[in-house]
Amino acid sequence: MTEAGCRFEERDGGTLAIRGVLTFDTAKAAWQFLRERLGRGGISVIDLSAVERGDSAGLACLLAVLAEAGRHGPSPRVRGLPAGLRRLAQVCEVEPMLASG
Repeated sequence: MTEAGCRFEERDGGTLAIRGVLTFDTAKAAWQFLRERLGRGGISVIDLSAVERGDSAGLACLLAVLAEAGRHGPSPRVRGLPAGLRRLAQVCEVEPMLASG
């Protein structure tokens, strides 16, 4: 599945991989897709290792999706958080919310 610069791939073991960019230009479409997909269940890991670039909107997208998923059960673990998003999460003091499993 592709949503405005983000590509999503479901893998074995309940992993949903995101490729491309997670920025102001893509965050809304990514949030809509992730929200809908996680609402159906079966995703235990969000793999961001192929995200090339992210910004504050991308970080907000991830946090919103994880918060909503957490209201319906365990939130998926985040794996492969790119260095730029990790630094932004540290500055915003939200890195614990994205702790890798």
